[in-house]
Amino acid sequence: MNPLIVVTGGTKGIGRAIVDRFVAEGFDAVVCARSVDGLQGPGLLPFAADLSSRAGVTTLLDYIHSLNRPVDVLVNNTGVFLPGQIQDEADGTFEQLMTTNVGSAYHLTRGLVGDMVARKKGHIFMICSTASITAYTNGGSYCISKFALLGMSRVLREELKPHGVKVTALLPGATFTASWEGTDLPEERFMKASDVADSAWAAYTLSKSAVVEEILIRPQLGDL
Repeated sequence: MNPLIVVTGGTKGIGRAIVDRFVAEGFDAVVCARSVDGLQGPGLLPFAADLSSRAGVTTLLDYIHSLNRPVDVLVNNTGVFLPGQIQDEADGTFEQLMTTNVGSAYHLTRGLVGDMVARKKGHIFMICSTASITAYTNGGSYCISKFALLGMSRVLREELKPHGVKVTALLPGATFTASWEGTDLPEERFMKASDVADSAWAAYTLSKSAVVEEILIRPQLGDL
């Protein structure tokens, strides 16, 4: 049986690139997003759920458990970006971003990590951002949520060290995905989503005795 990877926000951008890379290497992939219409192909197990709610995370966990297969890799990639400043962003922005960007990863990880610990095997990737370490004035609650996600990655790393479960935080800068549609900047100013996916694969393929804790990737010419 093929090893299994679970990728949230896996239908486009960085998430889809990670799905494609791991499936090409022989994995089956549970691919979760709010809509998975038209997503099909060998090795793909699409599942629609809105992970901005606890109920959505629970439905995804129920589906994963129904497969009765061990999860070898979990990629917490679900996220939303809303620009603004703490002082004037719309009421509820903080709650929405924290629930979606941090809460989904927290509850999904808790639902799957127990089996990884029992098997002393597994790899958890947290898709953070350069916004996890560099605040900017239009980032508001998004920056807060990404700082929190990196913090959770570091806590998990410490907790899971003795259990053989690896935790890697990926901190990509500007990547050419649908979120940048309409930009006037040239495509070569951005990283490719496949660059992030290749980095994840490289981290996964290390020996059991080594872990890449954090990967910071920026466009060659720096942040935008």
